[in-house]
Amino acid sequence: MDLFDYMRKNTMETEAPLASRLRPRTLDEVVGQQHIIGKDKLLYRAIQADKISSVIFYGPPGTGKTTLAKVIANTTSAEFTQINATVAGKKDMEEVVKKAKDCLGMYGKRTILFVDEIHRFNKGQQDYLLPFVEDGTLILIGATTENPYFEVNGALLSRSVIFELKPLEKQDIRELIRRAVFDKERGMGAYDAVIDEEAAEFLADMAGGDARAALNAIELGVLTTGRSEDGKIHITLDVVAECIQKRAVRYDKAGDSHYDTISAFIKSMRGSDPDAAVYYLARMLYAGESVTFVARRIMICASEDVGNADPQAIQVAVAAAQASERVGMPEAQLILAQAAIYVASAPKSNSCTNAIYGAMESVRQKKATVPPHLQDSHYKGAAKLGHGLDYEYAHDFPKHFSRQRYLPEELGDAKFYEPSENGYEKEIAAYLKWVRE
Repeated sequence: MDLFDYMRKNTMETEAPLASRLRPRTLDEVVGQQHIIGKDKLLYRAIQADKISSVIFYGPPGTGKTTLAKVIANTTSAEFTQINATVAGKKDMEEVVKKAKDCLGMYGKRTILFVDEIHRFNKGQQDYLLPFVEDGTLILIGATTENPYFEVNGALLSRSVIFELKPLEKQDIRELIRRAVFDKERGMGAYDAVIDEEAAEFLADMAGGDARAALNAIELGVLTTGRSEDGKIHITLDVVAECIQKRAVRYDKAGDSHYDTISAFIKSMRGSDPDAAVYYLARMLYAGESVTFVARRIMICASEDVGNADPQAIQVAVAAAQASERVGMPEAQLILAQAAIYVASAPKSNSCTNAIYGAMESVRQKKATVPPHLQDSHYKGAAKLGHGLDYEYAHDFPKHFSRQRYLPEELGDAKFYEPSENGYEKEIAAYLKWVRE
């Protein structure tokens, strides 16, 4: 390396974006993704032993795909070269292959080729790499945000191990934020900045598992915020909200605002106000609330407050819960909005709720025995005990109804379910009136 190359490399390292400077150099510095790089996992062992084979890293932006490739570059004895599929052409690939062949022939060293955004390669470009991966000239490391089973040549897939990276956990983002603010060697520590606890919490939420988004916001905040009277740069909630371009909604997942908002959401659905319901839904989703948490509350409301007044409400809510988890944000907001609006607009009844609460209370307060004619009669000797005797099969009677008793004698004529006159329960009420009369 001549003086010019050294100066250029040094300038690039010091002037590089924070996300690049903070990129881990060893496995021990990597945050998150323990499901694939935990110390008992295949990838960790392969990197440590320098026995990496062709792999494809698949996951959302900012989850560490390039980071893992760089860690491998820092630990392997093989030659490491990198190209980006968005700009690399066939000539670039031919040059990589030629150097790899020379390296293998002259020094017995294999070459690791890291292809970022590998899904951007067309079929011809992917086919070109295949024989060199197959004969060991190249060890391929591909990184993609798209599902490789749809975007990568099947032959390449069959010769690679696919590792799916997940969005980073909130505590992982918090750790990266701490490093970014206080690390004096590679972070922003030399600027003597501090970050408020609520700002770090908000940024960790809003990053949505994307480390790069959080680090870019920290860098922008430190570089554009003036010093306070104490001589420090204070990164506040307003600063990070502006830097990540999301307004800070007052919504602490562990505090009063969280419970106030979900309470308002449920009460708006119960109160048949779809406009208020969808507003509070938007407020929760904007603040990063869990899709699963919201969907669970819609399902509960569909049974607790709608019940049999509209039996389809629970079906809509359950389908929305399943669909939103499969689709994920941001599209899940459409599904959850449909379900919340449906439940809010449905006729209401808490008759089922009152029925189960009343029955539970009766179970707690009174001891009762299942009537003999309803007891199981499918085992040998049941008849001798009188179990199942005189049971009347309802479908053998007119209108499929028998007047036999079903409640235990000890409960008398207890009534737990009293249907309302709303929606479909009006029809249920009419049928039960005929039954009871």
